[in-house]
Amino acid sequence: MRLVTTAINPLAVSYAKELNVTADATRPIPITVAYGDGIGPEIMEATLGIITAGGADLEMERITIGESVYQRGITAGIEPGAWDSLRRTKVFLKAPITTPQGGGFKSLNVTVRKTLGLFANVRPSPSYAPFVATKHPGMDVVIVRENEEDLYAGIEHRQTEDVTQCLKLITRPGTERLIRYGFEYARHYGRSKVTCFTKDNIMKLTDGLFHRVFDEVAAEYPDLESEHWIVDIGAAKLADTPEAFDVIVLPNLYGDILSDVAAQIAGSVGLAGSANVGEGIAMFEAIHGSAPRRGGLNVANPSGLLLAAVQMLVHVGQSEAASRVHNAWLRTIEDGVHTYDIHDPSVSTAKVGTAEFADAVIARLGAVPNTLRAVSYPSHSEPITVEVPSRPLARKELVGMDVFVESREPVKVLAENLEANAGPGLKLVMISNRGQKVYPDGVPETFCVDHWRCRFQAIQPGGPVTHTQIIDLLSRLAGAGLEFIKTEGLFTFDGQPGFSLGQGQ
Repeated sequence: MRLVTTAINPLAVSYAKELNVTADATRPIPITVAYGDGIGPEIMEATLGIITAGGADLEMERITIGESVYQRGITAGIEPGAWDSLRRTKVFLKAPITTPQGGGFKSLNVTVRKTLGLFANVRPSPSYAPFVATKHPGMDVVIVRENEEDLYAGIEHRQTEDVTQCLKLITRPGTERLIRYGFEYARHYGRSKVTCFTKDNIMKLTDGLFHRVFDEVAAEYPDLESEHWIVDIGAAKLADTPEAFDVIVLPNLYGDILSDVAAQIAGSVGLAGSANVGEGIAMFEAIHGSAPRRGGLNVANPSGLLLAAVQMLVHVGQSEAASRVHNAWLRTIEDGVHTYDIHDPSVSTAKVGTAEFADAVIARLGAVPNTLRAVSYPSHSEPITVEVPSRPLARKELVGMDVFVESREPVKVLAENLEANAGPGLKLVMISNRGQKVYPDGVPETFCVDHWRCRFQAIQPGGPVTHTQIIDLLSRLAGAGLEFIKTEGLFTFDGQPGFSLGQGQ
């Protein structure tokens, strides 16, 4: 391993020489490394020491991210110049960071993922029974989570005294490339089934799009089994019978939650590595946090970051080193050499610290597990790539407007005012509160707040509406003293409504 701005324990290099381990790349691969905060520096040193001894041939550039950068007033947690390194190397091995408490600080993970277009978050969650306690010894699930969209777009507003909102954005291109990646991943690694989780029985447009695209893409992979679950019962099934799943593709929020659930029921969140993959750029990290209270104590388990580094080695084409390191780690776990978080007197033979665990893995390089399944990554494996085909544009037509109004008046009084100002060519079709229709034909038991969705459409059913009509409508509402806070256009696409009905409508 060739180093640029960081150093590796010389013991790791000597182990590599003693074992006659050589790198399996024709030239060193440049990567960017960040040591992070809390336990980050310790687990990074352990990880780099192991992969060095395992024959990785990497040329590293070290950048500083996280708490110290935040404290210098850089709210994104990463210095502007660090982006140059990430764009140059296109591979990022990142230890966990600490985000300061309080407002005004952005999530560094979200910033990096969205800035660099890292659309797929890949989190394998196999069990390591009987050497790591789990109720599901046959579990071997891979979560492929959409990484940029959904509620994590981070578009939020406080609109009234009572109401805040967060916009859920699901796009067809973003969904399709994620789902295609999930199917390609399954093929690439010899998996047999891809499962989709959504909540499209409620969110018929957003989650409905995700489900629809899944079905479209699945039809192109007849060699793979495919299925869909509503996320609530799917999550229950995952927690109870994870053996029933193989590769799972999910929108961002569900994937964030359920990938942690999968890792924990497999044995420990501390054992899970993660790949964040984009078009030509990738970031690799443990899924756990920086655990600042345990920083510097030499107790942290480096396994999550190490297994992320294994994914990285496969990604950059150093598959022999990846297999060698992964098998040595499996043998270490199998031999009962465990850090405190997974130590169990019934199976563990030694409770060790971070550095000692790294030494134990290095000592087993060249060995394979006896009980756990050994790994063998393809020697000439290319990174998975996906291509989203272009689609013809639908015919889009404006047919109305939802105007969101702040008011504490009774709904009947509000409706009278709205109807009086609907104006030529438009009519008030419906008022809802928190998504439930309250006018016309509302009931007094419905709980209401100061946030009303007021739907205006053409008097002629299904007729087109002009932007001039909408501007004139808003002018009349403002003149009548109505406080409108947001508008949403109602469009049809090839004649099909692109908007939901109110509950009860």
